[in-house]
Amino acid sequence: MSSPSPDSHGLNLAQQEAVNYLHGPCLVLAGAGSGKTRVITHKIGRLIQSGLKPEQIAAITFTNKAAAEMRERAKSLIGRQARGVLICTFHALGVRMLRQDGQALGLKPQFSILDSDDVSSILKDAGGSTDAATARQWQWTISRWKNMGLNAAQAEAQVSGDEERVIARIMARYEERLTAYQSVDFDDLIGLPLKLLQEHEAVRNKWQQSLGHVLVDEYQDTNATQYEVLKLLVGPRGRFTAVGDDDQSIYGWRGATLDNLKRLPQDYPTLKVVKLEQNYRSTSAILRAANNVIGPNPKLYPKTLFSELGEGEPVRVVDCDSEEHEAERVVARIQSLRAGAELQAVGNQYKDWKDFCVLYRANHQAKPFEKAFRKAQIPYKVSGGQSFFDRAEIKDLCGWMRLLVNNDDDPAFMRAVTTPKRGIGHTTLAALGNFASKYKLSLFEALFSNSLGSMLPAKAVGSLHEFGRYVNDLEQRARKTLGAEDARALLNDWLKDIDYEKHLYDGEESEKVAASRWSNVMDFCDWMAQRCGGQIADASGAVVEKETKTMLEVVQTIALLSTISEREGEQNVVTLSTLHAAKGLEWPHVVLAGCVEGLLPFKLGDDKDGDDAVNADNVALRLQEERRLMYVGITRAQRTLAVNWLRKRKKGRTMIPGVPSRFIAEMALDKSTLKEDPREKLKALRAEFAKKSADALAAAAANPF
Repeated sequence: MSSPSPDSHGLNLAQQEAVNYLHGPCLVLAGAGSGKTRVITHKIGRLIQSGLKPEQIAAITFTNKAAAEMRERAKSLIGRQARGVLICTFHALGVRMLRQDGQALGLKPQFSILDSDDVSSILKDAGGSTDAATARQWQWTISRWKNMGLNAAQAEAQVSGDEERVIARIMARYEERLTAYQSVDFDDLIGLPLKLLQEHEAVRNKWQQSLGHVLVDEYQDTNATQYEVLKLLVGPRGRFTAVGDDDQSIYGWRGATLDNLKRLPQDYPTLKVVKLEQNYRSTSAILRAANNVIGPNPKLYPKTLFSELGEGEPVRVVDCDSEEHEAERVVARIQSLRAGAELQAVGNQYKDWKDFCVLYRANHQAKPFEKAFRKAQIPYKVSGGQSFFDRAEIKDLCGWMRLLVNNDDDPAFMRAVTTPKRGIGHTTLAALGNFASKYKLSLFEALFSNSLGSMLPAKAVGSLHEFGRYVNDLEQRARKTLGAEDARALLNDWLKDIDYEKHLYDGEESEKVAASRWSNVMDFCDWMAQRCGGQIADASGAVVEKETKTMLEVVQTIALLSTISEREGEQNVVTLSTLHAAKGLEWPHVVLAGCVEGLLPFKLGDDKDGDDAVNADNVALRLQEERRLMYVGITRAQRTLAVNWLRKRKKGRTMIPGVPSRFIAEMALDKSTLKEDPREKLKALRAEFAKKSADALAAAAANPF
């Protein structure tokens, strides 16, 4: 969804100042909708114009989608030179650093990257538990410690209480297993590069000399470890541009810290600060509400957004009897806006389903809207639903591919050897596991050991050897397979060899479900082949030439990809999304749903134990982050905004009174705009349409010729 942009022939004065400041540390405070991606891409062009080679520039962001968008924008602005610029996520940069220099830490270049399910499985084993919820709790705690830069020994030295001490010891066993499996988790993709830069001067010097300027997008979302990585990458000269907005820092729960913004002027006294306050997305009415909401928060760098798009429609506050009533009102609002009579002031062109979005604080709030939309035949998608790569069939195939890249990846070995089943049972695998543990080998190494025959019958050893030889053969083919056509042939042969289609149909009662899963497999193979490059067809069917890669090179990147969305076109559907998932996006018409105390802001209750002053501080900090979340929701809207609250809401199995969110009062809206009943508007529109039709018929009857 594109916003009106700044002057198509140039930048506004603040944007020009940010783009043209090249020789020192620069902080760009980019308010919502102020054109930050435009500034980053123009600055890349300006750096190249000033003499830096494209490969000396890195632009780092937080999601694959944001990186892909930035790559496209840079390509359209500066052409082929954009290819040389390193535009990637923090985690992708970490992978690049570890693939190149991880040997200094004892990592092979073909190390594996574990996903959340793999980590949970290893933690269950390390902690002697089969409970998924317990393993998830351990996972969150260990992740928090890693984001603080702590290893297991350091965590144990500073924990408070027996429960955390137990988790620190599980973390130590978890670290041992990661080393044995030649594997890393997502937190390691930041923590290990930091260790690399801190402890190995030659590596640090190499990266500092190779990077002439580093740009960081969404800087307010960085955690303490990422900040230290950035400092060591840019060195004492501080050739970087940090672009962010303290008012949009909403990820404190996963380690993001505003301390990184506070530290910049301390660590870099010559820091240049540029504020982007002109918003190119929203009307003045919407921005006024946003500025009023964020006003009570303490400010690192005060700023006030303004717009030249006109006053626009007033922000509406809609009171609803219940969640179901709210969903009905949203349906009526969408239908009313699509009827278009009231949109003269904001543009009648915004009537497609994709122009509408409903935002909420928690995932469970989507259900009543889904039900109401289905009843009204309104097409929709739930943003943040199951990722393509989270589907069982895709995880199966990725398990095989991870094993090709890293034979020591035990979780990948277990997935591949059991999917599809090949006569290698649990008893055989348990014996293989015991043997591997005893001799400190990976499962794949163990299956080729001469001593394995003393623990397993010859038939079982033969089955394991057959599997091992097949994996080795497949790896050799993948190493030589170059370009899309060869990749597609290899993938088709592989799926036939393992009889994966039969495995899917045998495992599903419904043929329709099995066919859908097989279709996903075909999509995955097509997507893999496309990434191998060569001569391929673009969306229009024209043949284009892309850089060719071997199948093995492509396989090495899979673990970093969380969606296949880059293959999907924009759908003409209403979006249902959490506020967190909506950050960075925008829609002409937005509804903020369920704005009641306990949901937005989320329950802020004081901790029961500990120091009262500390608890009060924690509550105040949580409230500030919730207020920023409301601000993010408001600033997603381009043309119209409705804010809903509930007179009653469900809590468990009971209904409790709803109290309007304190943020509604903070918006300081004109009292005359506070109430709206879209059903009445829709009724009036229909009556008006009926009257016009009747008048037209009467006129035709009076003058038949």
